[in-house]
Amino acid sequence: MDSWVIAMMLGASIFLGGIALAAFLWGIKNGQFDDETKMMNQVQYDDESELNDAANQQRKQEAARKKEYKPE
Repeated sequence: MDSWVIAMMLGASIFLGGIALAAFLWGIKNGQFDDETKMMNQVQYDDESELNDAANQQRKQEAARKKEYKPE
């Protein structure tokens, strides 16, 4: 009876591990881990308010670039 329990636990762990591996590979394929700028911003700014200030400054710079661009 003990070997049946071990076989059942081994089968369940292999099945769940396979599901986890499939989910991880799906995430890699769909680009879920491709956000390098978020990681760099977390290192660069200590506080959430500093990160928000930097994001607002970037938005202002992008808006200024759009105003300067005048197609002929």
